[in-house]
Amino acid sequence: MCRHTPPCPPATSPGQEAAHLIAHHPEQGWALRSDGALLFEDTGLLLADGQVILPHRPAGPLTAAA
Repeated sequence: MCRHTPPCPPATSPGQEAAHLIAHHPEQGWALRSDGALLFEDTGLLLADGQVILPHRPAGPLTAAA
């Protein structure tokens, strides 16, 4: 699906977040990447082959103990 040069890394590779967005619908909470994956606002992914990658949003800031 990726038609630009250089092509995006595969959706299952560590560098997959470098894929270009080709359709972005923030009002619906998703974007389509050029590698064919649907990226959801919670950082979960639905790959073109139907595989699901769970959200991997980083943990929030640490708070100091009172």
